[in-house]
Amino acid sequence: MKNQVQFQKGYSLAEFYRDYGSEAQCRQALFHWLWPEGYVCPECGDGTYCSLPSRNGLFQCNHCHHQHSLTSRTIFASSKLPLTTGFLAMHLIAQSKTGISALALHRHLGVSYNTAWSMKHKLMQVMKERDDRYTLSGIIQLDDVYWGGERRGGKVGRGSPNKTPFVAAVSTNEAGHPLYLNLQVVNGFRSAEVLKWSRKHLSPQSIVYSDGLACFRAVKEGGCQHIPIITGGGPESVKHEEFTWVNTMIGNVKNAVTGVYHAMQHKHLPRYLAEYCYRFNRRFDLETLLPRLGRAAARTPPMPYRLLKMAEVYG
Repeated sequence: MKNQVQFQKGYSLAEFYRDYGSEAQCRQALFHWLWPEGYVCPECGDGTYCSLPSRNGLFQCNHCHHQHSLTSRTIFASSKLPLTTGFLAMHLIAQSKTGISALALHRHLGVSYNTAWSMKHKLMQVMKERDDRYTLSGIIQLDDVYWGGERRGGKVGRGSPNKTPFVAAVSTNEAGHPLYLNLQVVNGFRSAEVLKWSRKHLSPQSIVYSDGLACFRAVKEGGCQHIPIITGGGPESVKHEEFTWVNTMIGNVKNAVTGVYHAMQHKHLPRYLAEYCYRFNRRFDLETLLPRLGRAAARTPPMPYRLLKMAEVYG
């Protein structure tokens, strides 16, 4: 029997070009995502405006005369690229199951590598900010994960400076099927960090299964029920039913990231994890991925290139 999620109808390139193939179509879609109930001035809130064709289609509020472009105050602000290019980037990123590298985007879009990198990270930032608004609830499988290897001659084990810790959590229904995924970089596995994470990303009264790592007890202070299971070491430790899906997701995301990206700075890991979570959490309806990402992008403040390069975001 075919997996209904894996074999569902997607959103093809032909359909994309039908719906967003021209600049006018993209502008109309972005306008609707910004103001689904009609125009609202970002300065005074008035609902009447006029457009200024002589100034590249700027909007002007009829009440306060504030002028602004369609992309101002969105993630597309200050970009010199046509909207068709940005929309195609959204489509390629949203529909790629395991992700698409900036190098591949550079080739598909016909833009410079730096432009493709900036575009991809802006959209991953949109994904992160969107999913950070939601919490997991119900039955949750929780585990600690480290990204990266050990440098030759350096400290080994969990204390290696080349390893970045992150939390992996999967909510499941009563039948044990996975619902939603949360992957968040943390500043070490300490009780204070786990408590901070749980208060932001878990709903109170959730039932949390974890291994015996002491810091996970902190979820109880966040209002959750905690059920620790001592797994021990070796291959048998990953066979507990309570951790089936969190272990599966950890393996999948590591394979996806290492398989797609030739190199990745650890400070950008939160965005790469968010990209994987965003697609997984919306896997039941692939046709709506683009408009959902577009609406989120329209509501995400601008993020200049210098902030993308230096940002180190913890969940």
